[in-house]
Amino acid sequence: QLFNRLSVIVFSFFLKPSNMAVALRFGSNFLKNNINYVQNICKITDSYAAQIQASRNFGTEVTVKAAPLAVKKQKVSQAMKAYLERARENDEFMKTQKLEYQIGKRHLANMMGEDPETFTQEDIDNAIEYLFPSGLFDKRARPLMKSPEEVFPARKAAEFDETGRPFHSMFYTGRPNFFKLLYDIVEEMNNLYDLEERMLRRGTRADPNQKVDFTGFQWLTKDQLEAILVEKINDLEYTNFTNAMDRLVSLPFSYKSRDFINKFAKPLLNQTKQLEIPKPQFDAEGRQFVTTYECLRKTARGDVTVRLPGTGKITINGQDITYFEELQSREQVLFPLIFAEMLGKVDVEANVKGGGPSGQAGAIRWGIAMSLRSFVDQEMVESMRLAGLLQRDYRRRERKKYGQEGARRKYTWKKR
Repeated sequence: QLFNRLSVIVFSFFLKPSNMAVALRFGSNFLKNNINYVQNICKITDSYAAQIQASRNFGTEVTVKAAPLAVKKQKVSQAMKAYLERARENDEFMKTQKLEYQIGKRHLANMMGEDPETFTQEDIDNAIEYLFPSGLFDKRARPLMKSPEEVFPARKAAEFDETGRPFHSMFYTGRPNFFKLLYDIVEEMNNLYDLEERMLRRGTRADPNQKVDFTGFQWLTKDQLEAILVEKINDLEYTNFTNAMDRLVSLPFSYKSRDFINKFAKPLLNQTKQLEIPKPQFDAEGRQFVTTYECLRKTARGDVTVRLPGTGKITINGQDITYFEELQSREQVLFPLIFAEMLGKVDVEANVKGGGPSGQAGAIRWGIAMSLRSFVDQEMVESMRLAGLLQRDYRRRERKKYGQEGARRKYTWKKR
């Protein structure tokens, strides 16, 4: 009631002409002296009006622009923040490691007098072996310098955004990368089916000369596939993968997907590292022979000569097979001949020194196997390689350790 009475008095005061002129003069003087204050009041009222307009549920341009802001202001859980922080730290760590690897490679190339730009990983391994020679049997214990991607295990990138929405369409399968791989295999097969149907309509068939030859190759192992997918799979899923790839290779136009197939195939034997098989020479009697030097096993050293044709005669340091008294050592010498089905067809001459019966028998066995490669076909050579006959045996007696009873055995611990 007091406010209403005051408003009536003020209104009646301004109705008089003399009072109205006084009010106009007062207002103009106030605006001249307080122009900045008035402008600030206008800005406040304009912003307040814009907020009122934005809060209304009208389909205007203002509401469309304000819609994404609501998504950005959603709260992020503590677990999501921790995950994103760990991912950021991992990315920074890998970035630092890559930089240090490049610096180390450049220094190593300068030490070896090579061009850092063309210094490959093979050159790095050779330089490390030359500068830091090591007699440790286990290669993992020797000095090395590898790329950070090989040293540190691969880590999955963030699979969802800050709002929890997954990036991958197969995220909820539990193994999105694996099932995406199966999906890609089916896509390749469907494309080949469509291509075959189009070619048959034209009366054209697949070229048999371009068919994918999978001889000498095999699919990646389960561990290798898991390293690529950065996911763990079970035996049944790996079997499904190999069956799907076998089906893809069996298609008539599979050579069109050769690049995709080669991603998951590996050779049984790396051709670049395959040792060159020596050609047989001829002796005075016209028989072929091959001599293998540097036959090593433990501290035994020897050389082996195999002659073809022969009667199965075996000579070791001027004696026959009875040079070895133990039956196991004799079996070691005969095993390569029996495996390659050359027993009784070749003559063997061996000179060996150093070591004991086991070391000498192992050295002769390796020399015979390496020499027989020149007298058998490539398929038999591959079988011998898979059987381990062509692999040197670097095992040695492990030294006794200080403070221990033996190489591994510890002294009996007594409490009192």
